[in-house]
This record gives sequence, structure tokens and C-alpha cells, in this order.
Amino acid sequence: MAKILIIEDDLTFSQLLEGFLTKNKYIPSAVHDVKAGLKAIAQQDFDLLLVDYRLPDGTGLDILSAIREKGLHVPLVIMTSFNDVRTAVKSIRLGAFDYITKPVNPDELLMIVKSALEQGNQPEASSSPQAGQHADTIKGKSATSDKLYEHIGLVAPTDMSVVIQGESGTGKEYAARTLHLQSKRNTKPFVAIDCGALSKDLAASELFGHVKGAFTGALNDKKGQFEAANGGTLFLDEVGNLSYEVQVKLLRALQERVIQPIGSTKTIAVDVRIISATNDDLLNSVAKGTFREDLYHRLNEFKIQLPALRDRGKDIDLFIQHFIELSNHELGRNVKQISKEARELLDKYDWPGNLRELKNVIKRMVLLSATETAGVDALPDEMIISVNQSPRPATSDLKAINEVNEKALIVETLIKVKYNKSQAAKLLNIDRKTLYSKMERYEIE
Repeated sequence: MAKILIIEDDLTFSQLLEGFLTKNKYIPSAVHDVKAGLKAIAQQDFDLLLVDYRLPDGTGLDILSAIREKGLHVPLVIMTSFNDVRTAVKSIRLGAFDYITKPVNPDELLMIVKSALEQGNQPEASSSPQAGQHADTIKGKSATSDKLYEHIGLVAPTDMSVVIQGESGTGKEYAARTLHLQSKRNTKPFVAIDCGALSKDLAASELFGHVKGAFTGALNDKKGQFEAANGGTLFLDEVGNLSYEVQVKLLRALQERVIQPIGSTKTIAVDVRIISATNDDLLNSVAKGTFREDLYHRLNEFKIQLPALRDRGKDIDLFIQHFIELSNHELGRNVKQISKEARELLDKYDWPGNLRELKNVIKRMVLLSATETAGVDALPDEMIISVNQSPRPATSDLKAINEVNEKALIVETLIKVKYNKSQAAKLLNIDRKTLYSKMERYEIE
């Protein structure tokens, strides 16, 4: 039975989570702040962490940072209100498995817990050539996608080092796997490393290996990922997070094609193609002095820019249908389409989490839909609020400004009470008749 640590300062919600997880055959423990959470993690092993974003003495990101520094790879899920969703998306970029918004839907929570635990039981690095042949993403058909795959097709057969740049969730690892599969190295290992999840102390050991006794805790010889990827491709995700000292060792490995395990006097010849990925332009890090310029030029023999989902036009139609089919298969559902109203909201949303967020949203909709059509009620509340809260109009018309704010408040209240009109009217301090009138006026369904 999986052990789950809950770090949540709302005692009532924490107790509800404990009861729900116990009922579903998990072993939950609960603490209520960052300090107690880190103490619990130091005292025992957990299979999953459910962490509230806002805590009395810090945030969920403090927990995430601390466990990564210790070299722990336990999956972590951020729990947040809709106001913190964009920050939660950033937490995924920093290494969190996923996020879930409050109020938590039980079926959605169970789905995320199961997915996180499955990921935690998988090896961190994939070394089989077939590993890239997964169905998480499909090829788009827009002009932007055509240009992207043209560039991949041109550089894949070469041995050039490639930097893949793009926002979080745009599919950088998928692009790297595609490059590997279309290369001459496709029968050799593809090894992926999340540099953002490596602590400064363990990064060199993970990349280059170590010998027994090299440092405290080095009880046996360990083969590094450079050696594991020999003959194939090494994918360095979030390469900008490597410390300056590790950058020096990486530069030497690329220049001389040899590595030296920590604590060893021997060098090992390696033949590895490097593909790197980054959210931010590494030139900015070079300018700040946090990334070596000579290493940047070694890595950046060819750059591929991945477009954000909002810039991919009609590709979103393909992705939605693809994710519906995947989710139906995984969850045993039979959703065939999305309602017109829900589809309009998906089109208006700006997708800060890109393809990863779209996949999660569609999976949630399929899970919550009992019929063949997924409707607005299956969309996350924060998405509906984000779309309906229009920006302040560029006008001095006080009446127009007030109407925009009034509509946003009504929509937010309706979502909060799950469209119970009586409760909404009570919270808004108006009668039901007035509420219905305003809903009709603002075309709120």
C-alpha cells in the first residue's frame, strides 16, 4: 500500500483527504506546514507528496526544492486555489508531477494519485530505442508544425548538438525523442535526464558516475548516464539549471569525448549525441554569468523553437481528439465530442501549460463525463473563471466597467456554488429573480 504525505494547513480539508485516501487503500499521513513536512520526509520514505501551495511558513515550492536538493525523486502534486494556477504550472516546470485545484474533485484526485504513483514506479531514465514511440503527442498539420518537423527532419540524421527551446509543456522531450528515432543512433539508448531535479551535489555523479567511497553514501560503483547512453542520445532537460562546476565537467566531456567518474583516476571514452532543452533563452543566462558561453556554443549547434499551443492554430482540434481517444482507452469511457460551449471556452483559453495542460484538461473532462458529450461542467473552474474574467475595458464609461466586473463576479459565484442559483443569489445579496435577469442580460448560461 502506497504511503502518501499530505502537507496542508486547512485541518478540515486535511482530515477529509486522509479519510478519502484511506478508503481507497492508501496510507496517508498529514502535517500542516513546511517545517513539519520536511521533518516527516527526513524520518521516513513516502511514495507521493500532496502539498498545498500556500503554507503558513512557506510554499509548496519550498518542499519541492528541498527534496530535489536531497536527490529524492518522489512525485509531488501541488494543491492550489484557482488564483494560483499559473504558479502551479510553473511548479511543474520545476519538477512537480502535477497540480490540482480546490475544491478538489474526488475522481480527479484519484486519477492524479494513481498516475503519480505509476510514474514513481518507473525508472527515471529511458534507454530503449522504443521508448520514444509513445502516443502522448501527435504531429500537427499547421504551417508552424510543418516548419518544425522540416527542421527536425533536416538535423536528425546528423550528429549536431541541438538545443530545443520552448515554454513548459510544449513537448520538448517528445521532440528530442523524435530527433533520436530519426537519427542513425536510433538502435542505441535514448537517456533523458531532468537537470532541474538534480541537486548540485548529485548532478556530477548522475551524469558521470562515481566509484565506491568517492563521497559519503557512495557504497558502490555507479555508472553515469553518459556511459549508459554510449552510442546513443543523451537528453538534458532544463540544462540551464546545472551548476557552474558541473558545466565545466560537461564541457570537457563534450570536447574530449571522455568522462571521469567522481573519485576515479581513470577516464572512459564515450560517444554520445547531446540534445538539450530549456524554457528560457540560454543567452540570457550567459549574459548573467550563470551559464558558460563556451558550453552554450558547444550545445547550440542547431536550435529548434517549439511553438506555444496558442500559436498552433487548428492543430488544437487534432490534439483534443487525440487526447479524447487516449483518455477513453485509459479510463474506460466513450466520449466522442465536446459541447459547443465547452469548445468555445477551450478556444478562448490561453493555455499557459500548453500541451501538457491540454492533455490533463481533456483527461479530466473524459473522466467526469457520463455521456458521449463532454460539457462545460467537466471543465476546471479556474479555466472558466480565467476566460470569463475579461480584461478591464479601455474606456472611461463607468457603467461599462461596472457591468464587466458585475458579470465576472456573478460567473465566479455561480462556479463556487456549482450553479446553485439560490445559493448564488444569497451570496450576491440579491433575490433569485434579479439573478436570473442579470444572467439573461449578460448571456450567462
